[in-house]
Amino acid sequence: MDENFESLLQQSIIEYLLPKGVIDTPLPDCPDVQEKWQSIAEEYLTDGIKEFQQYPAASLGWPMMIGMAVAKFWDDEWEIYSQIPNLYIYLKNKRGFDQMDEYIMEKVLFLNPEQTNKVAQLASDCAANVLAFMRRQNIEPGTTDAFKAYVSCIHEMYLAGMAIQLKHMGYKMTATF
Repeated sequence: MDENFESLLQQSIIEYLLPKGVIDTPLPDCPDVQEKWQSIAEEYLTDGIKEFQQYPAASLGWPMMIGMAVAKFWDDEWEIYSQIPNLYIYLKNKRGFDQMDEYIMEKVLFLNPEQTNKVAQLASDCAANVLAFMRRQNIEPGTTDAFKAYVSCIHEMYLAGMAIQLKHMGYKMTATF
């Protein structure tokens, strides 16, 4: 696996999302949300890997939804949500893994049906883009490199979700010198 895999992947995601107007560059830096990733990833990996074979778009897309939810929590009531030991488990336990995206869009992000369709399509299309990127790397399935690539993919999707939600809530990222 290329040692620059994650930075190349991030660039691919940016190139996909930027023309759609759903993110800004530079990408946001939100340490509170970013720091939650480790605990989320540790729990998500078991579910995500299990689903990847049959449902790669869901397996790769759900972290984007989770990133959006955590960014929304950060903006709304972080003093409460930051105390929850694992926000992934919290979200998953509401309706289960298969319905987690719907719960996030309806009950966390409060999207209307039209917005829900757009966000679900965006996550699915971005996940398909990430899957295509991963496949172009010719990484042998079932290897350590494949595992590392998957972890990088879900991490970047989480960060993309955070960036999308922050922009949606009106945060404007500006370069500083």
